[in-house]
Amino acid sequence: MTSMTFPQPPADKKAREEGSDFSPRFNADGLVTAVVTDARDGMVLMLAHMNAEALELTLETGIAHYWSRSRGSLWKKGETSGNIQQVVEMRTDCDQDAVLLTVKVAGHDATCHTGRRSCFYRTVELIDGKATLSNDGSKPLFDAQKTYSSNS
Repeated sequence: MTSMTFPQPPADKKAREEGSDFSPRFNADGLVTAVVTDARDGMVLMLAHMNAEALELTLETGIAHYWSRSRGSLWKKGETSGNIQQVVEMRTDCDQDAVLLTVKVAGHDATCHTGRRSCFYRTVELIDGKATLSNDGSKPLFDAQKTYSSNS
């Protein structure tokens, strides 16, 4: 891996929004938000975070890498499950504090650690004044407990 450095975000709003330099605006924890969609049908698969190293690895390898806030470590998506995310396109938003990855998912075509295709498998509804979650009917595509049992 070469050592890629990202330029400081320009103070000038027009340069940041219209310029050609990719200069991500990392938050206080050194992260940018990453929204991930499926290249086939546009389904939102997950939301994650990337630090500079994850961004660099993703750009250099074409395989999605993220920063796990819960584990405090870098992670190559699908390394354990085989559901590797091949990046088709990366975009950034206007102020460069978020990226959008369009990916092809290998393996079981599942992204969520629950074994489902998408992490967004529940709807939120207001029922009798209470916010309630309902499953959208998505079923696991692989046995997540078996796949991740050694990573507990």
